[in-house]
Amino acid sequence: MKVCLYFEGEKMISTSGIGRALKHQKAALASQGIEYTLDPDDDYDILHINTVGPSSLGVIAKARKRGLKVIYHAHSTEEDFRNSFVLSNQIAPVFKKLLITCYSKADYIITPTPYSKSLLEGYEGINVPIVDISNGIDLDRFHYNKEKVKAFRRYFSLKDEDKVVISVGLYFERKGLLDFMEVAKQLPQYKFIWFGYTPLYTVPKKIREVIEEDHPHNVILPGYVKGPVIEGAYAGADCFFFPSKEETEGIVVLEALASSQQVLLRDIPVYDPWLLHGVNCYKGKTVADFVDLTEKIVEGKVDNLTENGRFTAESRSIECIGEKLREVYEKVLAL
Repeated sequence: MKVCLYFEGEKMISTSGIGRALKHQKAALASQGIEYTLDPDDDYDILHINTVGPSSLGVIAKARKRGLKVIYHAHSTEEDFRNSFVLSNQIAPVFKKLLITCYSKADYIITPTPYSKSLLEGYEGINVPIVDISNGIDLDRFHYNKEKVKAFRRYFSLKDEDKVVISVGLYFERKGLLDFMEVAKQLPQYKFIWFGYTPLYTVPKKIREVIEEDHPHNVILPGYVKGPVIEGAYAGADCFFFPSKEETEGIVVLEALASSQQVLLRDIPVYDPWLLHGVNCYKGKTVADFVDLTEKIVEGKVDNLTENGRFTAESRSIECIGEKLREVYEKVLAL
């Protein structure tokens, strides 16, 4: 069995969740001894395609002409396309039609969560079997590491007494950026760091303004950061606060859980049933909830759920995901 992992615009998506999904898929297949290629002109048995667009459709057409099986990894939905780029809400219905066109060309669809599976099953025009498999997490990379924590605190010149709340994401309204800023404003005693970057010309005016000039004094915006600093931030912060309003999974949430970090999320359907309030994370619905829970988490006034969170991440290890992908590949080859 040989699989072609295809990602259109690989360089452009390298810093996004889909970009990390590519790394995870390569590692997952390697863990199972499954041969793979990234070249769609190579010889292979299954096309495992991860992106939508003209090149992706062209690769599918070539694979079909060769009589090969096609699996579509559905990372995107209309719902998580909204409230992102300029005009994303206006374009969303057209984007949904593109998704349906692409996804319906597969023999099988993989999507990260039961929630995203339920969304796709509700799209008229998709009549392909769908299975939910997490994007997985590299447990060796994300865990508590004293030297990485030191690198994080040194990078931001943090004092011993500084309490830090972090988040990771693109500069999208959907990611809850505005609520993050409001919570920071109401908790000036803490430092808030938002890791991530999006070209400002691509996002709406209200997002540009808050990034460029209108964010609270205690918010730090370092842009895209990788390596020991971000890994140390996951482990060394006092809270990971991710108020995203829509996700298909949220790889950054898995990274925080794997790092044994206290996690605060918006209470949205994508986290059901695998993330439970008061069990392996905390959840809120309003800014008032987030302010209250952030302070309680940072000050140690609520239970420490990091052990349960790490256990949740372990159940989505690269090896576990590799086993599930193998099962799907074998099923598709037998069709």
